[in-house]
Amino acid sequence: MQLYVGSSREFIADSTRNAIAGKLENAFFDYYRHKPSVQEVQSWQNSLQRMSNVLSVGELLAQSIILEYQLPLTSRRLDCMLLGWDDKQASNAVIVELKQWGDVEKSDTEDCVVTYVAGRRRDVLHPSSQVGQYEQYLRDVHTTFSSGRVGLRSCAYLHNLRYDSSNEIFRNKHKKLLTFFPVFTGDQQKQLIDYVQARVGKGGGEKVLDMVLAGKYRPSKKLLEHTAAIIKQQPTYVLLDTQQVVFNKVLTQVRAAALRPKKKSIFLVQGGPGTGKSVIALHLVGALSGERFNVLHATGSKAFTENIKRVVGTRAAAQFGYTHFNMHGEVPPNQFDALIVDEAHRIRRTSSTRFIPKQHRTGKAQIEEMVMTSKVSIFFIDDLQVVRPGEVGSAQLVRDIAQQIGAELFEYELEAQFRCSGSEAFVAWIENTLDVQRTANVLWKRDDAFEFRIFDSVSELETVIRSKDEPGKITARLTAGFCWQWSDPRPDGSLAADVQIGRWSMPWNAKPDAGRLSTGIPKSNFWASDSGGLNQVGCVYTAQGFEFDYVGVIFGNDLRYDWQTNDWVGDHSKSADSIVKRSGEQFVNLVKNTYRVLLTRGMKGCYVHFLDEGTKRFFLSRME
Repeated sequence: MQLYVGSSREFIADSTRNAIAGKLENAFFDYYRHKPSVQEVQSWQNSLQRMSNVLSVGELLAQSIILEYQLPLTSRRLDCMLLGWDDKQASNAVIVELKQWGDVEKSDTEDCVVTYVAGRRRDVLHPSSQVGQYEQYLRDVHTTFSSGRVGLRSCAYLHNLRYDSSNEIFRNKHKKLLTFFPVFTGDQQKQLIDYVQARVGKGGGEKVLDMVLAGKYRPSKKLLEHTAAIIKQQPTYVLLDTQQVVFNKVLTQVRAAALRPKKKSIFLVQGGPGTGKSVIALHLVGALSGERFNVLHATGSKAFTENIKRVVGTRAAAQFGYTHFNMHGEVPPNQFDALIVDEAHRIRRTSSTRFIPKQHRTGKAQIEEMVMTSKVSIFFIDDLQVVRPGEVGSAQLVRDIAQQIGAELFEYELEAQFRCSGSEAFVAWIENTLDVQRTANVLWKRDDAFEFRIFDSVSELETVIRSKDEPGKITARLTAGFCWQWSDPRPDGSLAADVQIGRWSMPWNAKPDAGRLSTGIPKSNFWASDSGGLNQVGCVYTAQGFEFDYVGVIFGNDLRYDWQTNDWVGDHSKSADSIVKRSGEQFVNLVKNTYRVLLTRGMKGCYVHFLDEGTKRFFLSRME
């Protein structure tokens, strides 16, 4: 998808008439069904006028141009792509990332700088790093570029800056990036023109454009080999028993599907917390990539997905995405040899939103959108981890879609416990105590290898969690039910201590859209994996999908045990989760699932402080 396609001559004419931003704005609304932000429109007006000047002064009139080109299977859009021939009649494309930045400061984050964006100062990727990632992504997954039919180069144009070697953009620590992906400032227009002319200066833009628009998404051989090698290096668990059976059976079915692509296969792999679902999923991505199968790993959790991308690196991250990747129905049937859906309980009813116009809606359930794109679909699921209204992923949903499309269904249940010191009894006891589901584990044995302790004060809980954490060796995190408001960062990047219990207080983890944060405060997606996360309280959305050696849980007043009715009672007024508190009859079950998730994050121990005395007594009554 792109918002504007045309010849460079047409682009210059539209810019001269001040019509280019309006055309982009209309195209944006037609596709997304809501207006772009005022800041984005202003960016188009300012930056594209400067880009038009570059083409006009450089007499680049026989090229083609694409504006706001969406990278395949992502929500990211690159600003500008110029297409044409070089002196040897070779087909080329040049990505130009446009920035209005007026000043840039040093960041303590690798390959980042600090500038004023969207109303606040933020850590953002260095323009060379950003445009370099776009280039690598297209080389890896776009058939026109991965095949070498069209060459690809990239640069950035910071038209509001004047060149200054002491500017943070040009510091020595960014020298390698700048060598491969140069940055041009406003007073370096001639250098930018020379850069573009050397690659697309001989016209032929229309023919090159046709090749680029005809390209398809498919991971290149080099990307598949890279992903396989990266995952092979990861210190993952050895697969045992049913885990190995699932792994082997999936490989067998994917290999067979290559010979009979019309027959779809669906795997339903169920397992509670710590049964190794994500480990199998990662093993499969590596093994299938190694055999050069087109495989995509998808989840409905941003924090979980972004942490996987951090582990495998920015290049292999091209094979890791989200469950709404086909919301516009643009991915053709059987595009993938295998689609691996982890955290499948977070599947939504539909990928569409109110912002998507009717003509772009598929009219299909999200799970149907996904399975139609793949020959073999593998769903790793835990029915009891649904924590938000609108999440409909379940074993029955997978069975229903398999029957609906006539796919062969393979069902497996994982039981081997990697978390909670291998104690299946602890998970079963938590489920029984919360009345999530009945199990045989009514009482908790205090001599179990897994350590479970209840603390009378939250200060004691924090102290023991801090004492357990050893960066690089042992992880410990403090979590809580969503019972306190969640504030934006202060202007200086510090966090307000929102979680307050008596005289004790601590901040929540940073919000996903937080701007620049003070040193040592991790971004929301990395609270679980960054050592700085020890200084904030995590919520279910940042903890789900992760595991720690020790987890501390503040059990809030949004759920309490009522001794008079001998039942669990939910209190909407004590919840600060605006979506869950409006879930009506679902509220109690969703909050139960939330605490089940939090209480089962620990590998070696779980420590709890209860705000409600009656709930604390109930848990104690269930312990030997």
